[in-house]
Amino acid sequence: MNVWFVASEAVPLVKTGGLADVVGALPKALAARGVDVTVVLPKYGEIPDRYLEGAVDKGYCYVTMGWRRQYCGLLEIEADGVRFLLVDNEYYFKRGYLYGYGDEAERFVFFGFAVAEALARTERLPDVVHCHDWQTGLVPFLLRTRYAYDPGLRNVRTVFTIHNLQYQGVFSRGLLQDLLSVGDDLLGEDGLEFYGAASCMKAGLKYADKLTTVSPTYAREIQSPEFGEKLDGVLRERAGDLVGVINGIDTASYDPMRDPHLKVPYRQSLAKKRLNKLALQEELGLQVDAEAPLVGIVSRLVLQKGFDLIGEALPALMGERLQLAVLGSGDPRFEGMLREAIGRYPGRIAVWFGFNEGLARRIYAASDLFLMPSRFEPCGLSQLISLRYRTVPIVRETGGLRDTVEAYNEYEGTGNGFSFGPATAHDMLYTVRRALAFYEDEEAWRRIVANGAKRDYGWDHSAKQYEQLYRTLAQ
Repeated sequence: MNVWFVASEAVPLVKTGGLADVVGALPKALAARGVDVTVVLPKYGEIPDRYLEGAVDKGYCYVTMGWRRQYCGLLEIEADGVRFLLVDNEYYFKRGYLYGYGDEAERFVFFGFAVAEALARTERLPDVVHCHDWQTGLVPFLLRTRYAYDPGLRNVRTVFTIHNLQYQGVFSRGLLQDLLSVGDDLLGEDGLEFYGAASCMKAGLKYADKLTTVSPTYAREIQSPEFGEKLDGVLRERAGDLVGVINGIDTASYDPMRDPHLKVPYRQSLAKKRLNKLALQEELGLQVDAEAPLVGIVSRLVLQKGFDLIGEALPALMGERLQLAVLGSGDPRFEGMLREAIGRYPGRIAVWFGFNEGLARRIYAASDLFLMPSRFEPCGLSQLISLRYRTVPIVRETGGLRDTVEAYNEYEGTGNGFSFGPATAHDMLYTVRRALAFYEDEEAWRRIVANGAKRDYGWDHSAKQYEQLYRTLAQ
């Protein structure tokens, strides 16, 4: 099998979120199963120079978008055992950040055309092109429309993965029609039209051969008006082609026995894990207390992640004997809420605004509990990482959180965490208090941690499902 992954970010080259982790790790798991994967990315200015040393020039072409004619270079590199094909255009991609510009539509329409042109020129066509999120949604569309005349490309099958349906790449209809140079028929209700505008996400949903998303529960949820982001009708139409495949994590990287960021390496020993808690308490200015339950949060500080619930419940939470360690940034109102709490509860709340990879790992390792009260969560990686670090998650029952965290049942001794259903501060607070009660029961707590350690959180099972999907398409 020969597969191209097309994405807007991937570790180790560039990362803004969990998408990069998936696109960086899944190809390695597929390679272990004999699948030949090339990851296609924009050549951003943020890619460290060390990865570009020894890059192989794969030629160039020109991309036409309406009246625009833009250079497109192709470079091949290898990083972390994965082959990357980089689309080079400094006008679009040599900027200070990956996203957030006024010409976002033009940048990623160009990227879609560049991928199609690269396919038309490659010596060995892939069996499957696997596209990820809205930035690549136009690739299946272009292969089925503008490039349908190419006899070689007709046999290339496409998979489109929804990592987060909330981000859709919606632009004015006239702008996308100009950039794509397509007729009104393709911008209608059965095409890219989206409530008077046009959607790149919808392009992927309508034109890819198969659709996937990052958990079975999220695959069901997004077919409902509550979670469907106004695309639930399209997703119901394509329900037979939609499958949920749970994400994994890179267990070699996220290994508390080998993680260089930790004070004390450990595997099963809760005593050694507790030494990391003492070190983090000292690092963050928390009261150094081995017995105080430490609740960790590594997250974007936004409504989706349930920070309104945390804010509402915070006074009652701090009435319990616990400490809170938070890493993240986002909505100014939630940042303000946490800044105020630091002053109100000195020594009991510590917050690092921004992102720090080493500190994130130390929070995963040091915390006794990990809080994720998300209003929706396509998959979530933090709960998987916390379980890998023997930290017990508290989650809301939605999306991938529901698929990966089983509520502890004290009568049967089963379950690897704690969960609640309604998105209310009351239900979250009740569940946190329940978890704290079991934390005080040493025997029960060891059982919960041990249950979490039994599962394999790597990519092998997911890679097998993707390989089967690819082979079905390629038949």
